[in-house]
Amino acid sequence: MAGFDGSHLLDGHRRVVLRASVMTKRKMRERYGPWALIAGASEGIGRAIAEGLAAEGLNLLLVARRTGPLDAAAGELRRAHGVEVRTASLDLASPDLEGTLRALIEDLDVGLLVANACYSKVGPFLETPLEDKLRELDVNCRALLVMTATLAPRLVARGHGGILVMSSMAGFQGSAYVSTYASTKAFDTTLAEGLWAELRPHGVDVLACIAGATSTPAFEAATPEKKRGKAMPMTPDAVAREAIAHLHRGPVHVAGRVNRAVHRGTRLLSRRAATRFFSNATGGIYGEGRS
Repeated sequence: MAGFDGSHLLDGHRRVVLRASVMTKRKMRERYGPWALIAGASEGIGRAIAEGLAAEGLNLLLVARRTGPLDAAAGELRRAHGVEVRTASLDLASPDLEGTLRALIEDLDVGLLVANACYSKVGPFLETPLEDKLRELDVNCRALLVMTATLAPRLVARGHGGILVMSSMAGFQGSAYVSTYASTKAFDTTLAEGLWAELRPHGVDVLACIAGATSTPAFEAATPEKKRGKAMPMTPDAVAREAIAHLHRGPVHVAGRVNRAVHRGTRLLSRRAATRFFSNATGGIYGEGRS
C-alpha cells in the first residue's frame, strides 16, 4: 500500500533495539560506520532505523524538516546508546540540496546513507494539485538522486559502505489514487537496483527495502480507522529490523511475509490485472465512501 513507508513517529516511550542478525556489532560499525546519514529520521521507519543503527554503535546524522522531533530523537538515542548524534533541519525539495548536503557531511566519514524521507498525497489524480505532484517528484526522486550522487563517490573511495533506499509496494505497478507516488517509488527501486550492480564491485552495498502499509501517524491520519485493518500494516520497528538485516544482500527486499506473498502472487498477473488488483485495494480504502 502506498504512502506509508516514509518517516513517521515511533512511540518515544518504547525502546526497540534492532540488531542485524547476520552481522556482529563490530562488523556493522566497520562496514557502515562510523557515521550514518538518515534522511527522514525523526519518526516512523526512519526513527526505528536510527534506533537500530545506534544500537550497532554507529554515529548518526539525522535529517528532517521538523527540528523539535529531530532534537527529541537525538537526545533519546544519545542517552540510550552513547553514540554521537547530529541533527539538521532540511527540506529535501530545496533546489540547493546538494550544496547544503555537502556542507553537512564535510567533516564526517559517512559510511551509510539511509534514504527514508518521502512525500505522498493520496487522492484522485485530477483532484491533486500539481504542486503536490511536483513535491512528490522532488522529495522522492530528485532528492534521492542528489543524495546518492553526492555520497556514492565517497563510499567508493573508502572501499566499503552502504546505501539503503526505502521504497514501496506501490512502485511495482501503477495504482489509482496514488499514481504519482507509485511512479516515484518505481524510480526509487529501479535506481537502487542499478546502483547495486554498479557499486557492489567497489565494496558498497545497496538495498531497496520495499515497505507496504506501516502503522505510522501519516497512515493513521490518512486512513479511516475502520479500514486500517484491510491494509494489514506492519510496525515501523519490524520494517526497520528487516531493512538492517538485509542491507548486505541487495538489491531488493520486500519487508513482511504478507507483502512478500502478495508480491509473488501479483508477479504472475498481467500488468493490467496487477494494476486493477492494487487499484481496487487502494480504492476500497481511500476511494469514494471511505469515511
